[in-house]
Amino acid sequence: MRQVFTERDIPESGELRVTAGTLFTPSARDAARDRGIRIVEFQPGELPGLAPPEKTVAIGADHGGYRLKQYLLPIFSELRLSVRDVGVFEEKPVDYPDIAAQVAGLVAEGKAARGVIIDGAGIGSAMAANKVTGIRAALCYDVASARNSREHNDANVLTLGGRLLTETQAETVLRTWLATPFSGGRHQARVDKIMALEAKTRP
Repeated sequence: MRQVFTERDIPESGELRVTAGTLFTPSARDAARDRGIRIVEFQPGELPGLAPPEKTVAIGADHGGYRLKQYLLPIFSELRLSVRDVGVFEEKPVDYPDIAAQVAGLVAEGKAARGVIIDGAGIGSAMAANKVTGIRAALCYDVASARNSREHNDANVLTLGGRLLTETQAETVLRTWLATPFSGGRHQARVDKIMALEAKTRP
């Protein structure tokens, strides 16, 4: 099914990268024209602009996180990050483990440095993503948890609760998470132990 963009989905500035064949409502087209938005189409699975993995973030949401995902997407362009959006592209029910697996897979395969997954509460997506080898997914809900997950745990996937956070809260968490580097040092040894547990318990 083709993705359909409404006026709500059009960012305030910059460019909008969409899959070839994406449909736009008349009001969405008008909004894009009025705001001077450049619409760039690419084929499914194609990496827009051939951005390197370290500048790429994989993102996905189920129906419970769709609206929040659409709200957060312009932030990546503002930060000059390329996005691999695996969907969903409408509020039709979908199983969050499927979305989590796609985002986590892109990170585990090295096609994206980090991933962001949004479902209703963010809990299930974190559980699902952490089943993928190499993933350290963290459910974050405020600045402290976002910063800690990066500084201490080197989290490479962020999960958010689309029905538990306001747009402003989620934006603050996302910006903090993206801007916070891993501290290394004594924390590296602890992350190594986490990964050793994974290696030990998986064939």
